[in-house]
Amino acid sequence: MEETKGEVAVPQKQGIGAELGNLLRSNIRDYMMYIALIVIMAFFTIMTNGGFIQARNISNLINQAGYVAILAMGMTLVLIVVHIDLSVGYVAGFCGAVCAILMTKFGMSEWLAIPIVLLLGALIGLYQGTLVMRVGVPAFVTTLAGMFMFRGLLNLTLQETGTIVIPNEGFNAISNGFIPDFSLGLNLHMLTMIIGVALVGLMIASQIRDRQNNLKYGFQVMSQPLFIAKLVIFAAVILLVFYVLAAYQGLPWTAVIVGVVLFIFNFILNETKFGRYIYGIGGNAQATELSGVDVKKVTQIIFVIMSTMAALAGVLYTSRLQSATPTAGLGFELDAIASSYIGGVAVTGGVGRVTNTIIGALVITSLTNGMNLMGIDISYQYIVKGIIFIGAVALDIRTRNK
Repeated sequence: MEETKGEVAVPQKQGIGAELGNLLRSNIRDYMMYIALIVIMAFFTIMTNGGFIQARNISNLINQAGYVAILAMGMTLVLIVVHIDLSVGYVAGFCGAVCAILMTKFGMSEWLAIPIVLLLGALIGLYQGTLVMRVGVPAFVTTLAGMFMFRGLLNLTLQETGTIVIPNEGFNAISNGFIPDFSLGLNLHMLTMIIGVALVGLMIASQIRDRQNNLKYGFQVMSQPLFIAKLVIFAAVILLVFYVLAAYQGLPWTAVIVGVVLFIFNFILNETKFGRYIYGIGGNAQATELSGVDVKKVTQIIFVIMSTMAALAGVLYTSRLQSATPTAGLGFELDAIASSYIGGVAVTGGVGRVTNTIIGALVITSLTNGMNLMGIDISYQYIVKGIIFIGAVALDIRTRNK
Protein backbone atom coordinates (compact mmCIF):
# COMPACT_ATOMS: atom_id res chain seq x y z
CA MET A 1 0.00 0.00 0.00
CA GLU A 2 1.17 3.50 -0.66
CA GLU A 3 0.16 7.12 -0.81
CA THR A 4 1.18 9.45 -3.62
CA LYS A 5 2.21 13.09 -3.36
CA GLY A 6 2.44 14.59 -6.81
CA GLU A 7 4.61 12.20 -8.82
CA VAL A 8 6.41 10.60 -5.88
CA ALA A 9 5.26 7.36 -4.25
CA VAL A 10 5.55 7.35 -0.45
CA PRO A 11 5.07 3.97 1.24
CA GLN A 12 2.67 3.96 4.16
CA LYS A 13 4.44 3.56 7.47
CA GLN A 14 4.44 0.06 8.94
CA GLY A 15 6.65 -1.96 11.24
CA ILE A 16 9.96 -3.21 9.84
CA GLY A 17 8.97 -6.78 10.67
CA ALA A 18 5.62 -6.50 8.90
CA GLU A 19 7.21 -4.84 5.88
CA LEU A 20 9.90 -7.50 5.69
CA GLY A 21 7.26 -10.24 5.88
CA ASN A 22 5.22 -8.65 3.10
CA LEU A 23 8.36 -8.20 1.01
CA LEU A 24 9.33 -11.86 1.38
CA ARG A 25 5.82 -13.09 0.60
CA SER A 26 5.46 -10.95 -2.51
CA ASN A 27 8.96 -11.72 -3.81
CA ILE A 28 9.48 -15.24 -2.53
CA ARG A 29 10.51 -16.55 -5.96
CA ASP A 30 13.26 -13.94 -6.33
CA TYR A 31 14.62 -14.34 -2.80
CA MET A 32 14.37 -18.14 -2.57
CA MET A 33 17.47 -18.69 -4.75
CA TYR A 34 19.57 -16.51 -2.42
CA ILE A 35 18.21 -18.34 0.61
CA ALA A 36 18.93 -21.69 -1.08
CA LEU A 37 22.51 -20.67 -1.88
CA ILE A 38 23.15 -19.54 1.71
CA VAL A 39 21.66 -22.76 3.13
CA ILE A 40 23.68 -24.95 0.73
CA MET A 41 26.93 -23.15 1.50
CA ALA A 42 26.29 -23.23 5.26
CA PHE A 43 25.42 -26.95 5.12
CA PHE A 44 28.56 -27.95 3.23
CA THR A 45 30.73 -25.69 5.41
CA ILE A 46 29.51 -27.57 8.48
CA MET A 47 29.70 -31.02 6.88
CA THR A 48 33.28 -30.44 5.61
CA ASN A 49 34.49 -28.85 8.86
CA GLY A 50 35.03 -25.52 7.13
CA GLY A 51 36.73 -26.98 4.07
CA PHE A 52 34.02 -25.72 1.72
CA ILE A 53 34.49 -22.08 2.68
CA GLN A 54 38.30 -22.08 2.52
CA ALA A 55 39.87 -19.64 0.09
CA ARG A 56 41.34 -22.37 -2.11
CA ASN A 57 37.95 -24.04 -2.52
CA ILE A 58 36.15 -20.73 -3.15
CA SER A 59 38.59 -20.02 -5.99
CA ASN A 60 38.06 -23.55 -7.27
CA LEU A 61 34.29 -23.07 -7.04
CA ILE A 62 34.47 -19.88 -9.12
CA ASN A 63 36.52 -21.62 -11.80
CA GLN A 64 34.10 -24.57 -11.81
CA ALA A 65 31.10 -22.27 -12.12
CA GLY A 66 32.59 -20.19 -14.95
CA TYR A 67 31.58 -22.25 -17.96
CA VAL A 68 28.19 -23.08 -16.40
CA ALA A 69 27.46 -19.40 -15.77
CA ILE A 70 28.43 -18.43 -19.34
CA LEU A 71 26.17 -21.12 -20.80
CA ALA A 72 23.34 -20.27 -18.40
CA MET A 73 23.35 -16.57 -19.33
CA GLY A 74 22.97 -17.45 -23.00
CA MET A 75 20.32 -20.04 -22.16
CA THR A 76 18.39 -17.41 -20.19
CA LEU A 77 17.84 -15.40 -23.38
CA VAL A 78 16.72 -18.53 -25.25
CA LEU A 79 14.28 -19.56 -22.51
CA ILE A 80 12.84 -16.05 -22.16
CA VAL A 81 11.69 -16.21 -25.80
CA VAL A 82 10.20 -19.67 -25.09
CA HIS A 83 12.73 -21.73 -27.05
CA ILE A 84 15.41 -24.18 -25.95
CA ASP A 85 18.90 -25.16 -27.07
CA LEU A 86 19.92 -28.74 -26.26
CA SER A 87 23.07 -28.63 -28.38
CA VAL A 88 25.09 -26.20 -26.26
CA GLY A 89 26.99 -28.89 -24.34
CA TYR A 90 28.55 -30.56 -27.34
CA VAL A 91 28.91 -27.26 -29.20
CA ALA A 92 31.08 -26.22 -26.23
CA GLY A 93 33.01 -29.50 -26.33
CA PHE A 94 33.52 -29.34 -30.11
CA CYS A 95 34.64 -25.69 -30.06
CA GLY A 96 37.04 -26.43 -27.21
CA ALA A 97 38.56 -29.27 -29.24
CA VAL A 98 38.90 -27.04 -32.31
CA CYS A 99 40.65 -24.42 -30.18
CA ALA A 100 43.06 -27.05 -28.86
CA ILE A 101 43.87 -28.27 -32.39
CA LEU A 102 44.46 -24.73 -33.65
CA MET A 103 47.01 -24.12 -30.89
CA THR A 104 48.76 -27.51 -30.84
CA LYS A 105 48.66 -28.66 -34.48
CA PHE A 106 48.75 -25.30 -36.28
CA GLY A 107 50.80 -23.39 -33.73
CA MET A 108 48.35 -20.49 -33.31
CA SER A 109 48.46 -18.29 -30.24
CA GLU A 110 45.44 -18.16 -27.98
CA TRP A 111 44.82 -14.57 -29.13
CA LEU A 112 44.08 -15.86 -32.63
CA ALA A 113 42.57 -19.28 -31.83
CA ILE A 114 39.93 -18.01 -29.39
CA PRO A 115 38.37 -15.40 -31.78
CA ILE A 116 38.24 -18.04 -34.52
CA VAL A 117 36.43 -20.43 -32.19
CA LEU A 118 33.97 -17.72 -31.09
CA LEU A 119 33.25 -17.01 -34.77
CA LEU A 120 32.69 -20.74 -35.31
CA GLY A 121 30.19 -20.68 -32.44
CA ALA A 122 28.37 -17.73 -33.99
CA LEU A 123 28.11 -19.55 -37.34
CA ILE A 124 26.68 -22.62 -35.59
CA GLY A 125 24.07 -20.39 -33.92
CA LEU A 126 23.24 -18.77 -37.25
CA TYR A 127 22.72 -22.20 -38.82
CA GLN A 128 20.44 -23.41 -36.00
CA GLY A 129 18.58 -20.10 -35.74
CA THR A 130 17.90 -20.18 -39.49
CA LEU A 131 16.48 -23.69 -39.25
CA VAL A 132 14.22 -22.67 -36.39
CA MET A 133 13.00 -19.27 -37.59
CA ARG A 134 13.28 -19.42 -41.39
CA VAL A 135 12.67 -23.10 -42.15
CA GLY A 136 10.26 -23.68 -39.29
CA VAL A 137 11.90 -26.69 -37.64
CA PRO A 138 11.05 -26.60 -33.89
CA ALA A 139 13.94 -25.53 -31.66
CA PHE A 140 13.71 -28.76 -29.65
CA VAL A 141 14.18 -30.88 -32.80
CA THR A 142 16.85 -28.62 -34.33
CA THR A 143 19.03 -28.48 -31.24
CA LEU A 144 18.48 -32.15 -30.36
CA ALA A 145 19.78 -32.98 -33.82
CA GLY A 146 22.60 -30.53 -33.21
CA MET A 147 23.48 -32.31 -29.97
CA PHE A 148 23.94 -35.58 -31.90
CA MET A 149 25.82 -33.88 -34.74
CA PHE A 150 28.30 -31.96 -32.60
CA ARG A 151 28.88 -34.96 -30.36
CA GLY A 152 29.84 -36.85 -33.50
CA LEU A 153 32.02 -33.98 -34.72
CA LEU A 154 33.75 -33.85 -31.33
CA ASN A 155 34.56 -37.56 -31.53
CA LEU A 156 35.74 -37.25 -35.14
CA THR A 157 37.93 -34.26 -34.28
CA LEU A 158 39.72 -36.20 -31.52
CA GLN A 159 39.57 -39.61 -33.18
CA GLU A 160 43.22 -39.73 -34.22
CA THR A 161 44.80 -38.02 -31.24
CA GLY A 162 42.43 -38.79 -28.37
CA THR A 163 42.81 -36.33 -25.51
CA ILE A 164 44.90 -33.31 -26.56
CA VAL A 165 47.11 -31.86 -23.82
CA ILE A 166 47.55 -28.11 -24.22
CA PRO A 167 51.00 -26.74 -23.26
CA ASN A 168 50.06 -23.09 -23.92
CA GLU A 169 50.51 -21.36 -20.54
CA GLY A 170 48.58 -18.24 -21.52
CA PHE A 171 45.57 -20.27 -22.58
CA ASN A 172 45.66 -22.49 -19.49
CA ALA A 173 45.83 -19.42 -17.24
CA ILE A 174 42.38 -18.30 -18.42
CA SER A 175 40.64 -20.75 -16.08
CA ASN A 176 43.49 -21.51 -13.69
CA GLY A 177 45.23 -18.16 -13.23
CA PHE A 178 44.63 -15.01 -11.22
CA ILE A 179 44.75 -11.32 -12.02
CA PRO A 180 48.14 -9.61 -11.38
CA ASP A 181 48.81 -7.42 -8.37
CA PHE A 182 51.13 -4.64 -7.28
CA SER A 183 53.24 -5.30 -4.21
CA LEU A 184 52.72 -3.21 -1.08
CA GLY A 185 54.35 -5.63 1.32
CA LEU A 186 50.96 -6.80 2.57
CA ASN A 187 49.49 -10.28 2.73
CA LEU A 188 46.47 -9.18 0.72
CA HIS A 189 45.97 -9.06 -3.03
CA MET A 190 45.31 -5.32 -3.18
CA LEU A 191 43.95 -5.16 -6.73
CA THR A 192 41.32 -7.72 -5.77
CA MET A 193 40.27 -5.60 -2.77
CA ILE A 194 40.15 -2.46 -4.93
CA ILE A 195 37.88 -4.25 -7.42
CA GLY A 196 35.69 -5.45 -4.55
CA VAL A 197 35.30 -1.92 -3.15
CA ALA A 198 34.56 -0.60 -6.65
CA LEU A 199 31.86 -3.24 -7.14
CA VAL A 200 30.27 -2.28 -3.84
CA GLY A 201 30.23 1.35 -4.96
CA LEU A 202 28.65 0.44 -8.30
CA MET A 203 26.09 -1.76 -6.58
CA ILE A 204 25.06 1.00 -4.16
CA ALA A 205 24.87 3.60 -6.94
CA SER A 206 22.77 1.26 -9.11
CA GLN A 207 20.37 0.43 -6.27
CA ILE A 208 19.92 4.10 -5.36
CA ARG A 209 19.26 4.98 -9.03
CA ASP A 210 16.68 2.22 -9.35
CA ARG A 211 14.95 3.35 -6.15
CA GLN A 212 14.81 6.95 -7.33
CA ASN A 213 13.39 5.88 -10.71
CA ASN A 214 10.71 3.78 -9.00
CA LEU A 215 9.76 6.72 -6.79
CA LYS A 216 9.69 9.04 -9.79
CA TYR A 217 7.19 6.88 -11.66
CA GLY A 218 5.03 6.08 -8.65
CA PHE A 219 6.09 2.51 -7.95
CA GLN A 220 6.13 1.16 -4.43
CA VAL A 221 9.57 0.83 -2.80
CA MET A 222 10.80 -0.57 0.50
CA SER A 223 11.24 1.81 3.40
CA GLN A 224 14.52 3.63 3.77
CA PRO A 225 15.74 1.70 6.87
CA LEU A 226 15.10 -1.63 5.14
CA PHE A 227 16.72 -0.35 1.94
CA ILE A 228 19.83 0.72 3.85
CA ALA A 229 19.95 -2.63 5.66
CA LYS A 230 19.76 -4.41 2.30
CA LEU A 231 22.68 -2.37 0.94
CA VAL A 232 24.76 -3.04 4.06
CA ILE A 233 24.17 -6.81 3.85
CA PHE A 234 24.95 -6.97 0.14
CA ALA A 235 28.08 -4.83 0.59
CA ALA A 236 29.26 -6.98 3.51
CA VAL A 237 28.84 -10.21 1.52
CA ILE A 238 30.70 -8.83 -1.51
CA LEU A 239 33.56 -7.47 0.59
CA LEU A 240 33.81 -10.74 2.55
CA VAL A 241 34.09 -12.81 -0.64
CA PHE A 242 36.71 -10.48 -2.10
CA TYR A 243 38.64 -10.44 1.20
CA VAL A 244 38.76 -14.25 1.24
CA LEU A 245 40.03 -14.25 -2.36
CA ALA A 246 42.52 -11.45 -1.65
CA ALA A 247 43.94 -13.41 1.29
CA TYR A 248 44.63 -16.31 -1.10
CA GLN A 249 45.88 -15.57 -4.62
CA GLY A 250 43.40 -12.92 -5.71
CA LEU A 251 40.55 -12.81 -8.20
CA PRO A 252 40.53 -15.63 -10.80
CA TRP A 253 40.49 -14.63 -14.46
CA THR A 254 37.34 -16.74 -14.82
CA ALA A 255 35.49 -14.35 -12.50
CA VAL A 256 36.63 -11.38 -14.60
CA ILE A 257 35.37 -13.01 -17.82
CA VAL A 258 32.02 -13.95 -16.28
CA GLY A 259 31.69 -10.45 -14.81
CA VAL A 260 32.28 -8.79 -18.19
CA VAL A 261 29.75 -11.06 -19.93
CA LEU A 262 27.25 -10.46 -17.11
CA PHE A 263 27.64 -6.68 -17.45
CA ILE A 264 27.10 -6.85 -21.23
CA PHE A 265 24.03 -9.10 -20.97
CA ASN A 266 22.52 -7.08 -18.14
CA PHE A 267 23.00 -3.86 -20.11
CA ILE A 268 21.43 -5.38 -23.23
CA LEU A 269 18.38 -6.69 -21.39
CA ASN A 270 17.73 -3.61 -19.27
CA GLU A 271 18.98 -0.65 -21.29
CA THR A 272 18.42 -1.42 -24.98
CA LYS A 273 15.54 -1.85 -27.41
CA PHE A 274 16.84 -5.31 -28.25
CA GLY A 275 16.39 -6.31 -24.61
CA ARG A 276 12.82 -5.02 -24.60
CA TYR A 277 12.17 -6.97 -27.80
CA ILE A 278 13.38 -10.15 -26.08
CA TYR A 279 10.99 -9.72 -23.16
CA GLY A 280 8.21 -8.71 -25.53
CA ILE A 281 8.63 -11.84 -27.65
CA GLY A 282 8.62 -14.00 -24.54
CA GLY A 283 5.50 -12.33 -23.21
CA ASN A 284 3.52 -12.32 -26.45
CA ALA A 285 5.31 -12.96 -29.74
CA GLN A 286 2.30 -12.14 -31.93
CA ALA A 287 1.64 -8.80 -30.26
CA THR A 288 5.34 -7.94 -30.46
CA GLU A 289 5.41 -8.74 -34.18
CA LEU A 290 2.28 -6.63 -34.76
CA SER A 291 4.04 -3.72 -33.07
CA GLY A 292 6.69 -3.79 -35.81
CA VAL A 293 9.40 -6.00 -34.32
CA ASP A 294 11.09 -8.54 -36.60
CA VAL A 295 10.56 -11.51 -34.28
CA LYS A 296 12.37 -13.97 -36.56
CA LYS A 297 15.47 -11.80 -36.80
CA VAL A 298 15.63 -11.14 -33.04
CA THR A 299 15.22 -14.83 -32.24
CA GLN A 300 17.86 -15.74 -34.82
CA ILE A 301 20.29 -13.34 -33.14
CA ILE A 302 19.53 -14.97 -29.78
CA PHE A 303 20.56 -18.37 -31.16
CA VAL A 304 23.77 -16.80 -32.50
CA ILE A 305 24.48 -15.35 -29.05
CA MET A 306 23.75 -18.69 -27.40
CA SER A 307 26.14 -20.68 -29.56
CA THR A 308 28.82 -17.99 -29.20
CA MET A 309 28.48 -18.33 -25.42
CA ALA A 310 28.73 -22.11 -25.84
CA ALA A 311 32.02 -21.61 -27.71
CA LEU A 312 33.29 -19.34 -24.92
CA ALA A 313 32.22 -21.92 -22.33
CA GLY A 314 34.14 -24.55 -24.30
CA VAL A 315 37.23 -22.35 -24.16
CA LEU A 316 36.90 -21.94 -20.38
CA TYR A 317 36.32 -25.66 -19.80
CA THR A 318 39.22 -26.69 -22.05
CA SER A 319 41.47 -24.16 -20.34
CA ARG A 320 40.47 -25.46 -16.92
CA LEU A 321 41.31 -29.06 -17.86
CA GLN A 322 44.36 -27.88 -19.86
CA SER A 323 43.27 -30.40 -22.46
CA ALA A 324 40.50 -31.28 -24.91
CA THR A 325 38.71 -34.56 -24.22
CA PRO A 326 36.04 -36.62 -26.07
CA THR A 327 33.75 -36.40 -23.03
CA ALA A 328 33.74 -32.58 -22.89
CA GLY A 329 30.21 -31.18 -23.07
CA LEU A 330 28.42 -34.11 -21.44
CA GLY A 331 25.49 -32.74 -19.44
CA PHE A 332 26.49 -29.08 -19.85
CA GLU A 333 23.09 -28.18 -21.31
CA LEU A 334 21.32 -29.67 -18.29
CA ASP A 335 23.30 -27.54 -15.83
CA ALA A 336 22.67 -24.43 -17.99
CA ILE A 337 18.92 -25.03 -18.18
CA ALA A 338 18.68 -25.87 -14.47
CA SER A 339 20.69 -22.74 -13.53
CA SER A 340 18.36 -20.55 -15.59
CA TYR A 341 15.18 -21.94 -14.04
CA ILE A 342 16.61 -21.90 -10.52
CA GLY A 343 17.59 -18.28 -11.25
CA GLY A 344 13.96 -17.35 -11.86
CA VAL A 345 13.32 -17.74 -15.59
CA ALA A 346 9.60 -18.42 -16.02
CA VAL A 347 8.65 -21.69 -17.68
CA THR A 348 6.12 -19.70 -19.72
CA GLY A 349 8.76 -17.26 -20.96
CA GLY A 350 8.94 -13.47 -20.83
CA VAL A 351 10.57 -13.35 -17.36
CA GLY A 352 14.20 -13.74 -16.35
CA ARG A 353 17.33 -11.86 -15.27
CA VAL A 354 20.93 -12.82 -15.94
CA THR A 355 21.99 -11.57 -12.49
CA ASN A 356 19.72 -14.16 -10.92
CA THR A 357 20.94 -16.79 -13.38
CA ILE A 358 24.45 -16.37 -11.94
CA ILE A 359 23.03 -17.28 -8.52
CA GLY A 360 21.37 -20.32 -10.09
CA ALA A 361 24.73 -21.37 -11.57
CA LEU A 362 26.37 -20.97 -8.15
CA VAL A 363 23.64 -23.14 -6.59
CA ILE A 364 24.25 -25.93 -9.12
CA THR A 365 28.04 -25.70 -8.86
CA SER A 366 28.01 -25.45 -5.05
CA LEU A 367 25.99 -28.66 -4.90
CA THR A 368 28.50 -30.46 -7.12
CA ASN A 369 31.53 -29.03 -5.32
CA GLY A 370 30.18 -29.71 -1.83
CA MET A 371 29.10 -33.26 -2.59
CA ASN A 372 32.48 -33.98 -4.18
CA LEU A 373 34.21 -32.75 -1.01
CA MET A 374 31.99 -35.06 1.02
CA GLY A 375 32.76 -37.98 -1.28
CA ILE A 376 29.14 -38.53 -2.29
CA ASP A 377 28.65 -40.90 -5.22
CA ILE A 378 27.90 -39.26 -8.59
CA SER A 379 24.60 -41.18 -8.83
CA TYR A 380 23.27 -39.48 -5.70
CA GLN A 381 24.54 -36.14 -6.98
CA TYR A 382 22.29 -36.42 -10.03
CA ILE A 383 19.33 -37.30 -7.83
CA VAL A 384 19.89 -34.26 -5.59
CA LYS A 385 20.25 -31.96 -8.61
CA GLY A 386 17.01 -33.32 -10.04
CA ILE A 387 15.16 -32.69 -6.79
CA ILE A 388 16.46 -29.11 -6.59
CA PHE A 389 15.53 -28.51 -10.22
CA ILE A 390 11.96 -29.79 -10.02
CA GLY A 391 11.49 -27.95 -6.73
CA ALA A 392 12.55 -24.65 -8.32
CA VAL A 393 10.19 -25.09 -11.29
CA ALA A 394 7.29 -26.15 -9.04
CA LEU A 395 7.86 -23.09 -6.84
CA ASP A 396 7.93 -20.88 -9.93
CA ILE A 397 4.61 -22.24 -11.19
CA ARG A 398 2.91 -22.01 -7.80
CA THR A 399 4.07 -18.48 -7.00
CA ARG A 400 3.26 -17.12 -10.45
CA ASN A 401 -0.21 -18.68 -10.37
CA LYS A 402 -0.85 -16.91 -7.08
